[in-house]
Amino acid sequence: MKEQIVSKKGPKPGGAYSPGIRAGDFVFVSGQGPLDPQNGSIVGTTIEEQTRRTLDNVKNILEAAGCTTDDVVKSTVHLLDIKMFDRFNKVYSEYFKDPKPARTTVQSGLWSNILVEIDVVAYKPGK
Repeated sequence: MKEQIVSKKGPKPGGAYSPGIRAGDFVFVSGQGPLDPQNGSIVGTTIEEQTRRTLDNVKNILEAAGCTTDDVVKSTVHLLDIKMFDRFNKVYSEYFKDPKPARTTVQSGLWSNILVEIDVVAYKPGK
């Protein structure tokens, strides 16, 4: 059985998708960007600012599902420019304790002035 996860603290979906889905013991968080939850505007102009806002949006959906970043087992990261990886990675590492999630990071074409998009999978048994 699937359950939709929506955070009152998160930005509204801009398309035909759920912000999060619980399926059994797993929570899947759709790709999040650096959007202000109140008005949907892009937050920040640097990779550091946008990574923080993006990960805060991920955290809000995880919290709505009863999870934390400690429950994340996999993340996928899309960077507009892979040359920003080291700067992105410094901020990313602040959000995840060891053992850090498995991760894939790729360079992707992203819309507007977005520099980063992140989706995650969390594992929370017994929920």
